[in-house]
Amino acid sequence: MTVQNRVIDEIEARLRAAFAITDLTVEDESESHRGHAGWREGGQTHFHVALRSPDMAGLTRLARHRAVHQALGPDLVARIHALRMTLAPD
Repeated sequence: MTVQNRVIDEIEARLRAAFAITDLTVEDESESHRGHAGWREGGQTHFHVALRSPDMAGLTRLARHRAVHQALGPDLVARIHALRMTLAPD
């Protein structure tokens, strides 16, 4: 397992532990942000999470984002510069 995959794997594991997930994709988009604020050599700074879960039903967009941040925890969120999210109920 590469270092880059460790962050992706950690994101996936924490989200799967917190939600009843029907579809999940986590992508490292760091390379497309090369030279921008927060970018570091080796990536692992900018991620996209696409998640479908019945747990998202009835939540506002803000509440969905807060739920994901809570599931990831402050230690992991602090290591990520940007987290783009596509969250939907199933």
